[in-house]
Amino acid sequence: MVYPKSSLVLALLSMFISIVPATSMTYNVVSLGAKADGKTDSTQAFVSAWTKACASVKPAVIYVPAGRFYLRQVVFSGPCKNNAIIMRIVGTLAAPSDYRVLGNTGKWLAFQYVDGVTISGGVLDGQGTGLWACKASGNSCPSGATTLEFSISNNIAVHGLTSLNSQMFHIVVNGCNNVKMQGVRVTAAGNSPNSDGIHVQLSSSISILNSKIGTGDDCISIGPGTTNLWIENVACGPGHGISIGSLGKDQQEAGVQNVTVKTVTFTNTQNGLRIKSWGRPSNGFAKDILFQHAVMTNVQNPILIDQNYCPGNKGCPGQASGVKISGVTYQDIHGTSATEVAVKFDCSPGNPCSRIRLEDVKLTYKNQVAQASCSHAAGTSTGFVQPTSCL
Repeated sequence: MVYPKSSLVLALLSMFISIVPATSMTYNVVSLGAKADGKTDSTQAFVSAWTKACASVKPAVIYVPAGRFYLRQVVFSGPCKNNAIIMRIVGTLAAPSDYRVLGNTGKWLAFQYVDGVTISGGVLDGQGTGLWACKASGNSCPSGATTLEFSISNNIAVHGLTSLNSQMFHIVVNGCNNVKMQGVRVTAAGNSPNSDGIHVQLSSSISILNSKIGTGDDCISIGPGTTNLWIENVACGPGHGISIGSLGKDQQEAGVQNVTVKTVTFTNTQNGLRIKSWGRPSNGFAKDILFQHAVMTNVQNPILIDQNYCPGNKGCPGQASGVKISGVTYQDIHGTSATEVAVKFDCSPGNPCSRIRLEDVKLTYKNQVAQASCSHAAGTSTGFVQPTSCL
């Protein structure tokens, strides 16, 4: 096509504009009234920063400088006018130390209905010790709050974030697609109740990479409806291991499939690689799971499938789990067990585990060969497998 001179200039200009990214807008929470003294309530400043960033048609940055910022519950809600918002945190966000402030709200910092949000750096201090003490005392206490939750959202990135002492779960991903977390650090006491490090459910295309998680419950818990989950280079301990489940709590339940867990370490944890389901009827399932390159150090249950999960023996004793577990591979799993039975497959009598595969497994107990226990489990073993397979 031959352009007139003026049209050619316009055409070149429009091409240039299309390849040059739009300048992002930056909103500093201090400029909007936040105080970095750890005492002044900065909630409104963060709400204001989010409102402006979400309304911007250009990419936006919410900047949190050094210092400690006290926040009550904040819900960052979309949809927004752009799909490129970065929350760049240099300092620390602190939850109320009085657990009654968040009470039964269920979440402290929540993102919902957003697309293209990145959280970079920073520390989230859930200040959960008071609530843990309340729960340990046996008194009536509120349930507490998850520190950071993403729900019904797409294209989320979290990197270089530290979560300290969450009241409940540290990070929850619920109903999301395409979430990438890397360089995440979770730290809480080994006796902190219900403080799962990262929990994923009803979500697809999730990756958790290069992270270190120490807490009082599962390091990573994988709930119903999770598909295409990739976990790699994660260190766990203290904690209850990496757990698929519990599944089968509900009769109608989405399944779990295509999960890869590779290059992971477990140190002094209750479990290593665990799949658990309630002993009750359900149409749930877990299939096509790969556990690869795991090192266990003094782990109570290094490899465990428990289909008779029934806390407090309420609502399920004597019932067979309806969850179907199939296609689970354990490849290159080494280390030490803190108990004699290092491999335990306690599967459902009504829905036996199938296509379980052990390949190059070496687990010892007190420098001796450990034991394996199988119930209603079928599969194969190849290469060196110790304890000797009971499949």
